[in-house]
Amino acid sequence: MKNARTTIIAVVAVVVVVAVALGARLAVWSGSDHGGGGAIGGPFTLVNQDGRTVTDQDFRGRWMLVYFGYTFCPDVCPTALGVVSGALDKLAADERAKLVPVFVTVDPARDTPAVMKDYVAAFAPGMVGLSGSPEQVAAAMKAYKVYAAKAAGSDDPASYTVDHSSILYLMQPDGRFAQHFPHGTTADELAAGLKKRLN
Repeated sequence: MKNARTTIIAVVAVVVVVAVALGARLAVWSGSDHGGGGAIGGPFTLVNQDGRTVTDQDFRGRWMLVYFGYTFCPDVCPTALGVVSGALDKLAADERAKLVPVFVTVDPARDTPAVMKDYVAAFAPGMVGLSGSPEQVAAAMKAYKVYAAKAAGSDDPASYTVDHSSILYLMQPDGRFAQHFPHGTTADELAAGLKKRLN
């Protein structure tokens, strides 16, 4: 009887520890930890669509809506950036002025600054396209906890696809994480979420 009680207490203790750990992890992803404490995001050095080197410091003072993808993406990226464009259209001029949409490539081998320039121009005025060396891009992906890898069977150097996470990250004017918007968020939902933060 005593052994059974000890076992039950041990199991309950493990469940509590796991629940607390999961709760903390979910807090980071939901933004309910009041800014993420630097858990997502951080310093980066990349190259914008005009060929100019930029860092995270260049965006201080404005909110950043960051998405990682690639220009050759057949569906997920155009859909996500279309949602961003639609949401931006729903913001008032003063709200829009506080926010800069940023598209960071996960495929720097093909997404040169010139390619990025044409691509982001098709979605929203003022959208910034960021590329860089493989090392620079990998560092930015690591900071934002982004997953990306060439799809299996994609051996053609010109037409391969890249599997990647599809999340919109909203970063505060001081560079800290505010919240994320998962794939499937509509333009209306994104606009509503942005308005809450920008006002």
